[in-house]
Parts: sequence; C-alpha cells; structure tokens
Amino acid sequence: MVGLLCLLLTIGIYWGAKWCYQYMRKIYLTPLLIAPILIVTILLLCNVSYSNYQGGGKWLTDLLKPATIAFAIPLYKFYPVLKKHFSEILLSVLTGSLISVIASAFMAGFLHLNKSLIHSIIPYSITTPIAMGVSSKIGGIPTVTAIFVIITGVTGMILGPIIIRLFRFKSDVAHGVLLGTSSHGAGTSKALEISNSAGAISSVSMILAALMSFFISPFLINYVFQL
Repeated sequence: MVGLLCLLLTIGIYWGAKWCYQYMRKIYLTPLLIAPILIVTILLLCNVSYSNYQGGGKWLTDLLKPATIAFAIPLYKFYPVLKKHFSEILLSVLTGSLISVIASAFMAGFLHLNKSLIHSIIPYSITTPIAMGVSSKIGGIPTVTAIFVIITGVTGMILGPIIIRLFRFKSDVAHGVLLGTSSHGAGTSKALEISNSAGAISSVSMILAALMSFFISPFLINYVFQL
C-alpha cells in the first residue's frame, strides 16, 4: 500500500510541476528539479524509507528503458538532416564523451574520493538506464550514479541555453549536440523546446554518447587510470 501511494505521489507531483512549467516557463519550475525536491521533502516529513518508496517507484524506473527507445521516433523523422551532418555529430560527441569521462575521473581523483565513488561518478553524462549499467560494470554504485546523472541533466538544462545565447549558436546541429552530449535526456527535452530538428539531433547525440562512454569508461579505468 505504501509503495502504491508513493507511486501516485510521484506521478501527481510530476504532472503538477509539468503543468506549472508549461504555463510559466521558469527553469526553476522544471519537473526534473521540482519533483525530486518535493518528493524527498514529503518522504522525510512522513518518515518513509527509501526501500518502501521503491516498492512503487521501481515501476517508474523500469519505464526509463522504453522511454529511452522512444527517442528513435524523431531520429526517423529527421533522418536526412542527421545523415547530412553525421560526421560532424560523431566527431563532436566523441570529443565531448572523452572530455567528460577524463575530466570526471581526474577531478574525483584530485578530491581523493574512494574507488567505488569515482566509478559511480564517471558515467554521469550518460542517460540514466545506461549510466547505471555502466556504473555496475566498472564497480560503481548505480544509485549514486543516478543522482549524479539527474544533477548533470538539470544543470545542462539550465546552463545549455545560456551557453547557446552567449556564443550565439544558430545551428540546430550545434544546439542538439551540445544539449544531447552534455545533459542526455534532460538536455534532449530542452532541445525539443528549441525545435524538433534540434531534438532529433540531441537524441542521436545522447545515444552516441552513451555507447561511446559505455566502451570508453572501462578502458580508461583498467588501462589508463588503474583505479
């Protein structure tokens, strides 16, 4: 019963935050930011444990996988654009993925974090279901990884449009690669607000970044960083 109530609570808060965001368009009202804060606050006030919450919340977690696959729809619709700019997208995503993994590993090492935490942080720029799988594969803690993925996504949603305005990026290709590579699903939802074309490019960038990071992360850890 507690799990069911938590499931309904999560859905209700999310849709409420989404409704507010649609009408006010304030970044601090984005569901990815508001929903976790409100849910955690309510759980703490009601003294509900995480394990009890997961009794219902796990169903939403399981839906992340088909939700990620659904990004294939805009890829199909904008295939000619993606085909035309595929080499630029591939090179940009590869560069971004390498920088992301290397920077996170070095920063975590500089802060003298333990190995399991370092391995949990490294996949932070991959979409959640894949990031959790990578984290598990390289010896991290998937739950901790999910937290960093959400933080990265929300940060990218906030800073991405600012960077686009600051550097005056005009191309949908640039918008999509920037948001999809750096902030995965959250960035893709923001790219879709810019244009459907930017959203499609962000989708393919997110998928490419996930695949690249999936293979890059274990290699760097095992043969380069020796962590």
